[in-house]
Amino acid sequence: MSDNANTPTPATDTPHATPEEIMAALAAPEAELARVQAELTTLQAKSAELADQFLRAKAEAENARRRAEDEVSKARKFAVESLAESLLPVADSLEAGLIIKDATNEQIREGAQATLRQLLAALERNKVIAINPGLGEKFDPHQHQAISVVPSEHDANTVVSVLQKGYLIADRVLRPALITVSAPK
Repeated sequence: MSDNANTPTPATDTPHATPEEIMAALAAPEAELARVQAELTTLQAKSAELADQFLRAKAEAENARRRAEDEVSKARKFAVESLAESLLPVADSLEAGLIIKDATNEQIREGAQATLRQLLAALERNKVIAINPGLGEKFDPHQHQAISVVPSEHDANTVVSVLQKGYLIADRVLRPALITVSAPK
């Protein structure tokens, strides 16, 4: 026997119920059903709205990801564009210097110096900075590469000579400076 068998029902267990009371008792579950159905309809509409918002947000995120990938791809592809544009005048100067057939040594030297200044300016505009440590400067393993150690009157591990300049690009070592350092005394 179920638990509902002991529960009185308004229509059958009330012997003195009026027809109005019986109708009200029968209408109560119908009103509750109508309320639950209205709530279900509201929740279904809200669920559909949230699903739509989710799909839109997901599509927007995917589009943003694609745009970011495109921008990164373009940045990589054209990363050297600024440097190349800065180097074109240097190439033009070198070509112009080579056209002159009867240039004197002094003219060639002046042209080479002017072209070197153009090149260094182009590198600097593109954040390529020379590492050229001075005599007696402390050895920095992050920016210098010691090629040899020589006896010197300077303190140990200080720069004695620069064999080749190094270069930084935006605070990152592109090439360390090749140096000779002083030996411990």
